[in-house]
Amino acid sequence: MQDQYNLMQREEEREMFGLLADQGVGCIPWSPLAKGRLARPWGEHTQRFDVDQVGRRYDVEGDRPIVDAVQKVAEARGVPMAQLALAWVLKNPVVTAPIVGPTKLHHMPDAVAALDVELTDDEIRVLEEPYLPHLPSAF
Repeated sequence: MQDQYNLMQREEEREMFGLLADQGVGCIPWSPLAKGRLARPWGEHTQRFDVDQVGRRYDVEGDRPIVDAVQKVAEARGVPMAQLALAWVLKNPVVTAPIVGPTKLHHMPDAVAALDVELTDDEIRVLEEPYLPHLPSAF
């Protein structure tokens, strides 16, 4: 199943992921970094942000605490934010292979390195705590 799944959009956890686990079906989530929003501190934007209408939908002030949590844990770990956010997606047992969508060659090593990141229960709590329910995304 291909679902949007990241720290800013976790609605699939409510029902879909339980069904997938029950039926032995994997999830190939798209936008695991929320169009790059989870890969850089709040307020930092790329040139792409200026022209990407869909990407701007991920720049909602209510999600700032999530991005701040990713930054905090990543800095404490000494790893890039993208690597940490991908590690969180990968910890879910129904996730088989997130669609990382790198736009630059140097994005690939972070994506691969995320496979080796084991998050602690405390880190997971810090990352998940700021989440507030969202309407399912249409994009």
